Amino acid sequence: MTTGPGPHTRLAGGLLLWYGVLGGAVAWAAHLLVAWPLDELTCAAGRERVSAVPLWLAVWLAVVIPALVTVGSLLVATLAWRRTARASAGAEDRAVDRSRMLAVVGVWANLLFLTIIVLGGVAVLVFPPCQG
Repeated sequence: MTTGPGPHTRLAGGLLLWYGVLGGAVAWAAHLLVAWPLDELTCAAGRERVSAVPLWLAVWLAVVIPALVTVGSLLVATLAWRRTARASAGAEDRAVDRSRMLAVVGVWANLLFLTIIVLGGVAVLVFPPCQG
């Protein structure tokens, strides 16, 4: 007699699946709320440093950290997609099918958000700060 996963395993798996689905969107929102305003507000104050950190480094971190979170979310969604493919191979389980669909949405959404973060980061990093 086999038993299903315990409540802690189900909770961890559910949280990981939601990270795989929504991680890129949250990372993009954080990038959007930090990178551009950081540049604009620092320049409006007549500075080129944020505390002791050069502005370009602070903006670079505001691009790279959300991109890494999105890559992690993409990897989790891909892993969930692959595991649900094996689980749904022979059985018809609506929960597994639902998880597989969410994983596919997560993969495509994270690819989109990663592209947006990278292209937005290129724009922030290419244009010289505090000029114009």
